[in-house]
Amino acid sequence: MATTKVTRNFQVTIPAEIRKALSIQIGTLVDFVVEKGALVIRPKRLVDEDQAWFWTKEWQKDEKEAERAIRKGDVVKFDSVQEMKKHFEK
Repeated sequence: MATTKVTRNFQVTIPAEIRKALSIQIGTLVDFVVEKGALVIRPKRLVDEDQAWFWTKEWQKDEKEAERAIRKGDVVKFDSVQEMKKHFEK
């Protein structure tokens, strides 16, 4: 937990350890929400519409599965498209 002071124009400085933990940089957009009587500030990540699919829960779940397979070495490397086709035609 970190404490900061509301200054002139109702501005606050986000403490360094919080900025670092949430990767907040100058120019980062943030959302303000009141939850159960508390002010919650969340970094806002904007995603281009044509990239939105990659941030869905379904896509992210599949990405994590693929990363696990790669770490385990449960992958096959192909030197050409033809080699890949032969592998999957078996």
